[in-house]
Amino acid sequence: MNLLHHRYCRSDGWRRAVHLGMMPWVLRDVNLGANVLEIGPGPGVTTDWLRERVPALTCVEIDPELASSLKRRLGGTNVTVAEGDATQLSFPDASFDSAVCFTMLHHVPSRELQDRLLTEACRVLKPGGLFLGSDSTSSFRFRLFHLFDTCVPIEPRGFGKRLAAAGFGDIEIEMRPEYNTLKFCARKA
Repeated sequence: MNLLHHRYCRSDGWRRAVHLGMMPWVLRDVNLGANVLEIGPGPGVTTDWLRERVPALTCVEIDPELASSLKRRLGGTNVTVAEGDATQLSFPDASFDSAVCFTMLHHVPSRELQDRLLTEACRVLKPGGLFLGSDSTSSFRFRLFHLFDTCVPIEPRGFGKRLAAAGFGDIEIEMRPEYNTLKFCARKA
């Protein structure tokens, strides 16, 4: 992450946008179940929102420093933090009621690895489990903000097919063009 991006993702402005806008929009009227997997929590802004709403939350973070920071900050709560790569999850099949990822897929360095992450998310879900999330779509501002970052934007038109290829059904994708954002919800087939 470049310095600007790094600072923004830890800012009060981002926390407010996430807690008051994005999370209620993405998870409106959704029951996540008792055991939830969060993929790529970063500094934990979404984690803080989720942990107040689910009995057990497991987070997988690839960045060792972020994972360590989350472990220290959330130790003794209903959150378990694991350092790991979501394209190769260490959990057994059918471990979670739901899985979520928020504004992180574009940080996965290739479309192929993104697809592998989608497949892994499906594998660790219980039958009928939900996979939900959001991500930014490409725009000039988005590309500028991610200058010198790993950035592989999600293309909304083909994303449903990619989710289906990973093993999901009942796929819903909704756009918020004013924010260059998409949300998705899919069920393990």
